[in-house]
Amino acid sequence: EKYPLQVDESLLNNLGYVLLDANLFDDAIAAFKLNADKYPQSSNAYDGLAESYLKSGNKGLAKKNYERSLELNPKNTNAVEQLKKLK
Repeated sequence: EKYPLQVDESLLNNLGYVLLDANLFDDAIAAFKLNADKYPQSSNAYDGLAESYLKSGNKGLAKKNYERSLELNPKNTNAVEQLKKLK
């Protein structure tokens, strides 16, 4: 590849939220999944993935990903609040 695509975590995260705001749930999930796969220690990547699952109606996967986000960053207050709502 002459020009390999360099995609960093914040770019993928921003792309995910742009897609989510456009109600393109499958595309947003794909962007956040790629982010979580590429940056598996990123609490933020799992938080975005959880939010996209929640907005698409998949509460089970939303809960799972909020829990993973919280494991990686116990100070993630958004994950704490969302998990309370999902109980």
